[in-house]
This record gives sequence, C-alpha cells and structure tokens, in this order.
Amino acid sequence: MKKYKATLSFLLVSMLIFTACQPEDYSLGNKLAPSQINFEVIQNYDIDPGGNTVILKFDTPGASPVWNYGTGRSSKVIDTIRYAFQGDYTIDLKVITQGGVVNMDPVTINVTEDNLNYVNDPLWSKLTGGNGESKTWYLDLDENGESTFFNGPLYFYGTNNGWLEGGNDGCYEEGGDCWNWQPDWAGNQWLMPAGDYGSMTFSLKGGPYVTVDHKMLAALGEQSGTFYLDKDAHTLSLNDAGILHNEGVDACAIDFGDIRIFSLTEDAMQLGVLRPDGCNNEGAAMLVYNFVSKEYKDNYVPVIEEPTIDEGFDPEFAPGELLQMLTGGPSSGRYWKLDASGNPIDWIAGGIGWTENADSTRDWGWNADWDAMAKNSWIRFDQWGGQTYTKSQNGVETSGTFTINEETNEIILKEGMSLLGIGNTLSPTTNTLKVVKAYDDFSTKGIWFGTSYDEGKDEWLSFHYVLGNNN
Repeated sequence: MKKYKATLSFLLVSMLIFTACQPEDYSLGNKLAPSQINFEVIQNYDIDPGGNTVILKFDTPGASPVWNYGTGRSSKVIDTIRYAFQGDYTIDLKVITQGGVVNMDPVTINVTEDNLNYVNDPLWSKLTGGNGESKTWYLDLDENGESTFFNGPLYFYGTNNGWLEGGNDGCYEEGGDCWNWQPDWAGNQWLMPAGDYGSMTFSLKGGPYVTVDHKMLAALGEQSGTFYLDKDAHTLSLNDAGILHNEGVDACAIDFGDIRIFSLTEDAMQLGVLRPDGCNNEGAAMLVYNFVSKEYKDNYVPVIEEPTIDEGFDPEFAPGELLQMLTGGPSSGRYWKLDASGNPIDWIAGGIGWTENADSTRDWGWNADWDAMAKNSWIRFDQWGGQTYTKSQNGVETSGTFTINEETNEIILKEGMSLLGIGNTLSPTTNTLKVVKAYDDFSTKGIWFGTSYDEGKDEWLSFHYVLGNNN
C-alpha cells in the first residue's frame, strides 16, 4: 500500500475578552498554509495488484476538500477511486478554508494494469458501446425543430428527483422537492431555438474519454476530457467538458459536468443538471436534457399514424333517425341540457376534439362565470303539431319550429333563433346547427352541435348537449 501524505500539527490557543459595550468585529479567518493541510492519497495494492484502487483521505478541521482525480471530482473527506485503465493519473486537491482556497501540490500515481471490471456494467455499455468502443449522442432536437424519441429536448424535474427506474418516479426524499414537467417543443419553442447542437462522444478506447462539440455555443466549441459513471449512484462526472445544452442557461451557475442520470437505454438518455434558485429569475430545478444515440438517429423512420377518427364523428343517420333521436318519437319530446359539469364546448377537427374534460376547456373559451348560465340552458325538441322546440337560458324560455336536412345532418331553428347567447365571441349567431358528433349511446354520451366552421382548419366550434329535463 503506497501512501502520499501531508500533515501538520498545529495549535490553536486564543482567548478574546469582550465587554457589553464593545462593538462586534467580524472578519474572515486565517488562510491555512499548505503545510497545515493534512491529507492522504493511498494506492491499495491489496485490492488491485496494478494499484487501480486509490483511497482519498482528508483530515483538516475547519476546512473542506475538492478533489480532482482525473476521471472525476469529489468533495468527500474519505473517498475510494477506481481506475479501470493503466496509466499515470494526477490528483489535484483544492482546500476551502475560512480565509480562502489553498491549492495543494498535485500527486501523481501510476496504475500498471487494466481492471476492466470497473467498466463492465450494462450502464457503461449503454453509454459508451462497451470496452474498446465509443458511442455518440445527440440532443433530441434538430434544425427542423423535430424530436424523434422524446416530446422535446428539455424536461424539468424537482431538485430531489433522480434515476427514474429506481421506483417512486425517481423521488428519493420523502416529502422532498419532487415534480416534473415534460413540455413538447412544438408548443414551447421558448425552451431553445431549433438547430444542430452538435454531439457528445463517450469512449472506452484506452480510457474513459469524452468529446463534446458545442455547435450552438461558439464560446465552448469542442471540448475534450474524461468522465466517470457511478453505476450505483446513477451519476455522471465530466472533467474539462460539459454536456450539450442551450445558451439560455449557459450563464447560470450550473456545473454541466456534475450530472444525474435520469434514464439510460441503448437508444435514449436523460441527463439532469441543477438550475440554482434565481437563475433567469426562476426557482431551483433539475434541467433534464434528452438525448438519442447516433444509431437511433441515423435509423429513425418517422411513424405516420393513421388519423384516429372518433366513432361518433360525422354520423350517418338513416331517414328519420336524427328526428327520432332529438324528439324521442311523435308522442314524446326530449330535453337536451348543455353539459356544464362535463365538457360544454370544444373545437372539433377531423373528428377529434381538443378537450377531454371540464378543466381542459377552462380559460380557452369557457370559464366559471358561465356555469350558472349553462346550468339553466336547455332545448326541447318535439313533434307535437309539427316539429317544434322550446329553449331556455337564464330562466327565459322561447320557442319556435325546426326542420332537419338529413343529407347534411343539419337542424334549422326557425324564427331566427340561435342555440344560446353566451355574450362573448363564442356566442353562436347561426340558427343552423350541424350535428358533428352523435353516438349510438347518445343517452349517456350526448350530442355535439357545431355552430361555426373554420375551413382553413377543418374545425367546428361545437357545444355538447346531454339528455336531461327542465329541472
């Protein structure tokens, strides 16, 4: 076992006597001299004949270490480093004292043999391609604004989130800061501009080397360094390099080489760095950058999905069927109530609505102020003495007659009546209602009346009515 040791015994004896009327005097402590720093670098040949295992020890009261051991960094007072590849390694130590930073003389060790057991793990292989190989990764956003694997290039997580496959959705502190937001780039282009952000290559050819080409950050350019993957802690450390990222957060006090691995597969990888509180006037969060492998990117074939058509869209009614649905038959009549508690309004394009529940329509065009109006809004269709209807809004009832155009699924309210009056730009002004959705199970799913059509979007503004009564 080889030891590199620096020690100093020093005496701190002082006494300060203050009286109640003396002012307090605050000052930084004294900066320690290198000879006052006690630390050890121990190469343990009992564990590895080649000296691959190195133990770092720091024993200086009132001070903190910052180790740089060539393949990573550490601030632990006792740490164990394992080098997989033979070669000379320089261990630098900076010591944080009350009076300032003390730079210690570097210690160089020689590792005489490879021990590839230290990189023989599925995570190492997924990141690098395996021993003797290299693997290139790209940010999942290209110059056309397309993401191929994720919703977008950047997600946001709480500061206590981490490895997502470790259970509890990657939250490892009970009651901690755990949350996530996974925005799509198309709807959130403020995240970062589209572009070629360059590449990252992780290599195990003779050592753990990383090359990062920051094509969108000219000030960083191409970086070359080393890296270390902690498979148990799911962390990644880069020396002399940082992961690909956007300019918008580059000036923040973030270490783009101090990384949490959120997920890592053969095709995709998510790497998180800390955004400190106050960065760009935002709170603390983990910025999780999404990457895809070169092989995945090169072989990606866009999946063209067939449009999903809602089973109730553009219904085909048999002669008289729509009239029967609306009225219940010649000797009956049916009340249809605006679905205020569910999904009262929607924009329906190609059979698919934008909204799925009550909350999704809020502030798009419907809000809580209109709930009372909707609660008392209904329309009753019947066939007594012809095709007649009665409608109510805010307790005011009006009536008239209606006809049906079976070829176009249209209901025409006579006497110039519209469906309802909301009192804003969404108020239907037409007396012609297009049935854009109706189901066989209309008794529970209701019916959608389209009131205006946007030809450019092939989109109907529609109102949802369900069976009810006038109570």
